Amino acid sequence: MGSRVPEIIDALVTLARADPGLADVRVTDGPELTGDSDREWLVVGFDGDPEGDYEAAQTVGGWADLGGGGEEEFQIPVAALVMSGDTDVVALRRRAYAIADHVETWLHASPGLGLESVEAQIAGTQLVQDQTSRGARARLVLTVAGRAFTY
Repeated sequence: MGSRVPEIIDALVTLARADPGLADVRVTDGPELTGDSDREWLVVGFDGDPEGDYEAAQTVGGWADLGGGGEEEFQIPVAALVMSGDTDVVALRRRAYAIADHVETWLHASPGLGLESVEAQIAGTQLVQDQTSRGARARLVLTVAGRAFTY
């Protein structure tokens, strides 16, 4: 199958890991099992919901020409997760948006993520915040969506 999703996810992870502004943020390619106590995460290809279905991407495609090329539209979740031991959800929400701003900056600078025949943008967001017995949490899910030509 000629999907461009694997290389788009790779490009997002590479940009995140190379961004000096995210040096203190744990960047993962999809969900990660860990016993670490990291409080700030940027997760590419996962919405950060441990009760969810772990969907990494959605695509819809079609033929672009009779020579075998195609065009696909994609949606990839990217989650900014922030946790603390206190109840200050305002600070966590602001921090989640600050982390997500990095993704928006990359897409404004290079809508193709450095890949040929790719266009991407943030098509929507979802903010989830709650209080638990271990403190407040904020989860900001970005939908990185666009289209790509396959060969």
